[in-house]
Amino acid sequence: MTNPNDHRICFIGDSFVQGACDPECRGWVGRVAAQARADGFNVSAYNLGIRRDTSADIAARWQGECENRFNVECDRYTVFSFGTNDMTLEHDQLRVGVEQSLANFSAIVGAASARYRTLVVGPVPIGEAEQDQRILALCNAYAASAKALGVAYLPVAATLAGNATWLSEVRANDGSHPGAAGYQLLADLVLAWDDWWFRGV
Repeated sequence: MTNPNDHRICFIGDSFVQGACDPECRGWVGRVAAQARADGFNVSAYNLGIRRDTSADIAARWQGECENRFNVECDRYTVFSFGTNDMTLEHDQLRVGVEQSLANFSAIVGAASARYRTLVVGPVPIGEAEQDQRILALCNAYAASAKALGVAYLPVAATLAGNATWLSEVRANDGSHPGAAGYQLLADLVLAWDDWWFRGV
């Protein structure tokens, strides 16, 4: 049994889900959830973003964290966004190799979509040319995996990599994360997405 008037959404991912460096402490997740509320949907949004998390970290934790929040009758939704940290070099090696990242993606999204309504927002760029190329390639590979799984996927890397506001905010902050205007850009992409569940009428 579910309660169609209680929409619980778990947003699972990395620092970009968490909203790192947003002076308003809302990130794109808070903005998207606030708009859903403004449009009349009874949404409870759980921000499960953790800084530096890779796909491997998320694979290890997401199920328990979601189960703890879906512990009453409700409509259950999951939104995943990760991959940027996988493409970070540490000691001249990727934190998570591309093949393993794709395997993690398929395992996570496949299991989630079998149980909950699930969407995926692709990894975001950080304004560093070489890493952004890796992120763009991973974004495309994730898109193909999501299509194979039958899960809607929003690729944002190419759009944000070409956006002056996003890039200038990343440079002005810590070199990886945007400020309020950048997170608003990302929120707007989600809100304009045809597959987003809570659209204004």
